[in-house]
Amino acid sequence: MFKLLEIIGRTTYRSLFWLIKLIFSSIVVFITASKKTFNFLTSLHISVKLPKITLPRFKPPRLPRVALSEVEWAKWGLKPLKFKLTLIQVVVLSFTLLVLSLFYLVILKDLPSPANLVNRPPSLSTKIYDRNQKLLFTFYKDQNRSLISLTEIPQHFKQATLAIEDSRFYHHQGISWSGIIRSFGQIIFKQQLQGGSTITQQLIKNALLTPERTIARKLKELILTIETEVLFSKDEILTMYLNQVSYGGTAYGAEEAAQTYFGKSIKDVNLAEAALLAGLPASPTTYSPFGSNPYLSIYRQHQVLNRMVEEKFIAPQEAELAKQQKIKLAPQYADIKAPHFVMYIKNLLAQEFGETMIEQGGLTVITSLDLDLQDKVQTIVTEEINQLFPLHITNGAALVTNPQTGEILAMVGSRDYFDVERDGQVNLTTALRQPGSSIKPVNYAYALEHNYTAVSIIQDSPVTYDIPGSQPYSPVNYSNTWHGPVTLRAALANSYNVPAVKVLASYGVEQMISQGRKMGITTWTQPERYGLSLTLGGAEVTMTDMAVMFGVLANQGTKINLHPILKITDANNKVLSEFNLNPETVIQPGTAFILTDILSDPIARIPAFGSRSYLNIPNHQVAVKTGTTNDKRDNWTIGYTPSFLTAVWVGNNDNTPMSQVVSGITGASPIWNKIMTLLLQDQPAQAFTPPGNIVKINVCTLTGQLACDNCPAKAEYFVSGTEPKQHCSPEQIKTMLEDKAKKDQEERDQILTGATTLNP
Repeated sequence: MFKLLEIIGRTTYRSLFWLIKLIFSSIVVFITASKKTFNFLTSLHISVKLPKITLPRFKPPRLPRVALSEVEWAKWGLKPLKFKLTLIQVVVLSFTLLVLSLFYLVILKDLPSPANLVNRPPSLSTKIYDRNQKLLFTFYKDQNRSLISLTEIPQHFKQATLAIEDSRFYHHQGISWSGIIRSFGQIIFKQQLQGGSTITQQLIKNALLTPERTIARKLKELILTIETEVLFSKDEILTMYLNQVSYGGTAYGAEEAAQTYFGKSIKDVNLAEAALLAGLPASPTTYSPFGSNPYLSIYRQHQVLNRMVEEKFIAPQEAELAKQQKIKLAPQYADIKAPHFVMYIKNLLAQEFGETMIEQGGLTVITSLDLDLQDKVQTIVTEEINQLFPLHITNGAALVTNPQTGEILAMVGSRDYFDVERDGQVNLTTALRQPGSSIKPVNYAYALEHNYTAVSIIQDSPVTYDIPGSQPYSPVNYSNTWHGPVTLRAALANSYNVPAVKVLASYGVEQMISQGRKMGITTWTQPERYGLSLTLGGAEVTMTDMAVMFGVLANQGTKINLHPILKITDANNKVLSEFNLNPETVIQPGTAFILTDILSDPIARIPAFGSRSYLNIPNHQVAVKTGTTNDKRDNWTIGYTPSFLTAVWVGNNDNTPMSQVVSGITGASPIWNKIMTLLLQDQPAQAFTPPGNIVKINVCTLTGQLACDNCPAKAEYFVSGTEPKQHCSPEQIKTMLEDKAKKDQEERDQILTGATTLNP
């Protein structure tokens, strides 16, 4: 019996191997040979009636230890050879029919015809709505398309397209076998699908097939590609591709792309413009010069020009001249509301569903945006920035969220989206900028959970750090003065730099990086680049990440990522995605409350900001933090209540510095104040509620110890168990007060005599 099973197994394995090879060989031969043959095969209905096979009934004996002899076969009335052949035939025939049936049902049954490349059915549009069902924008597959012949397309544009998309287009039969091998290798070894597509395959994929990335769809793509190469010439295929491929937004085809981006016909584009356009189809959202990061379009353009040099389409000198040429983009006046937000949503949809699904899948997207609020915030930003032009501030951005849910209520990415001269299409809420001191809460969050309290005394005095391989680092305060011993509350509330650096130095940069990542900062990916200046804003962040980080404080330690989309349905009203919170506790509730209490303490920040600054909202408790980079290139204000969070940035897209008079309360703060006042004008006052493990105790502000007679005492919050256990002494307080009075008098005398401010 064991011998019999071995024979059957080996024979079946060999039969299946040759059967599969025969099937695929036959498909390629039939498709390549004739369109009629292919149409016949795809429409053929095979009906096979198997003969009825009846085996003699017998009671099998106990299994022998060795192969059966002919005598034992004879006992059952069977001949060995006849039984073996009959069984193999049944197995092979059954498997053959099964494979053919599956291949027909899965691959051939609903296979479209390449004839549809000429006459394709209309695509379904995707509509983006705000939270109140107000239409923001509609993405169409075929809204803007102008057909053009291949002879009207300049040679350098065709060459640019071939160089970056399919350099062997005129030398293969529609399929790049090396690309397919690489693609299947990704499937086998990395468990992910990767494209290895030629121009013909891209044409088939975008025009005839659905966007899912499966092996079955890939097989359909290969079959249709072969047939398309038989039916059409190479020039016809290239013409169809250049007339239908997406170049971003509603621009489909080369002619419409040239009109959209440059305001001219494709016949008139120069080499630099042609290279930029040719680089868009790979990912129009990513490489669009009107996208959130238009500099990527230049990066992609250089890639195209380099490939043209490699393919010997142009000389290296021509490529260099094209790279240096300044490209003038056409103004964009599309009928679009909240344009930065809409493009932000499109980018999220592209990551999840792909470009094709957006532009022809008929999606309905309900977002969290409040269009009425959006329009008001845009007006505030535009009007305030217009008044700041004399301070060399030409741009600003604002983001409003609900920290309890992560919903984006308003997103203003620039002063004017349609201002091409100032790169208005750049979305500053998602762009990388340095945060200045607004990042300090991350530093102090770690400190408060590692032996610091709000009354920990930190020396605000000169210090120099010797860093191996770098210049010595000597942090200074924004005012270029020092304040002696200060509490952690005073240091954070007044945004003193030196105490922040000293706190960071006490536990290390790596810990702050880890803390920032936990609280929502996703851009700190190169820790080897960061030093002690990290707490002063030495590493770039995005405004969206900062909103998540400050949301942790507003939510008493719980991180809730931004959720700009409430619901997505397809053309059949099937729900594809729905709003779902995934809260994660990343710091202790007591830590978040103490930081919030410090940031909402108008008395504590009087020394640096005064008593009547834009950081105060009458009749409301609002936590707020400012940030200004030391080179005056970025100015931030971020603040929150339990229900609203607003982040504001001002500066210049070209990264030029602002006027030296710009500060934490003169740039972004007035904009922030107006937005928060708008949000809170009809809202009842909300206080930040301390969690159950918070205690309030009178402490000495000079020593951080429990209050004693004659000391300046203040009621302070502590996480239970971290409060001080010892009292200060009256003698100690007397000495400290005398020293402080003497120092204050010396500083006043120096100011009166015009001397330089004393260091402590």
